[in-house]
Amino acid sequence: MKLAKKSWNGTSAATGHFAQAKRGSWAGQHPWMQAKAVVGGLIVCALIVIGTLSPWIAPYDPGKQVLEATLKEPQWFDGAHFLGTDSLGRDILSRIIYGARVSLLVAFAVVVISGFVGVTLGAISGYFGGKIDFTIQKLVEVVWAFPPLLLAITILAFLGQGLFNLILALVAQRWIQYCRVVRGQALSLKSRDFVTATRALGASNQRIIRRHLLPNLVQISLVIGTFSMASAIIAEASLSFLGLGVPPEIPTWGTMLADSRSYISTAWWLALFPGLCIFLTVLSINLLGDAIRDLLDPRLKRTVKG
Repeated sequence: MKLAKKSWNGTSAATGHFAQAKRGSWAGQHPWMQAKAVVGGLIVCALIVIGTLSPWIAPYDPGKQVLEATLKEPQWFDGAHFLGTDSLGRDILSRIIYGARVSLLVAFAVVVISGFVGVTLGAISGYFGGKIDFTIQKLVEVVWAFPPLLLAITILAFLGQGLFNLILALVAQRWIQYCRVVRGQALSLKSRDFVTATRALGASNQRIIRRHLLPNLVQISLVIGTFSMASAIIAEASLSFLGLGVPPEIPTWGTMLADSRSYISTAWWLALFPGLCIFLTVLSINLLGDAIRDLLDPRLKRTVKG
């Protein structure tokens, strides 16, 4: 009886260790189920829905001025203005909802355009090498010498305010990160056996880059793009705060922060809610990007399996 009891305890302990290892391996192999992926993904999806449906969700016109209702404190569920009003009587909640659309639109546009330019130039630079690689990398070094925000301010000061000019100013240097990383990956991929075999079969350089290099560069570009989106939102808010972003009649979180400077000690809600929106948006995008990196990085997968 004692021997059987000892054997049963040993089996139970082994089963417990196996189940625990299995749970850890499952969590590691399914990073999209981690808390950071769930929280970041839910907040980002909610912001996309809010920005897309802002004309139907916002309770008021974000530009409508009601001078009789200036600087109203947040009334929550007890009044007409949930988050209060600004110095011109405009509803804060409506302006925040419309500001989400502008911020996300700028961020997505900047990531897509800079990613396309950077990945294309990086793949060409790494694959061909020689004078082409030298020329592209010298261009990278020249543009990289300028501070990002200062370069954006210079472009906007020359071109003027506008949504297109703002996107162009933010793209001006954000393609470099893609280009440098993709170039390094392309230098490694072009010496692989499948590229050599494709070249031996007579495939053109354009076909090799389009069909064999670019598909293998999507994962790293996706991770870079996720983190670049967060930095683009901060840059857009900074430029709007300085008065160099979109025109003043378009509500953005940065413009709302700029308008609150004169009332920071008397109307706390003017700066608090736009600042919280920027903080939560950047945090959620970073959490989602970190989860995507865990999912796509093969080195992390090998570590979990080990």
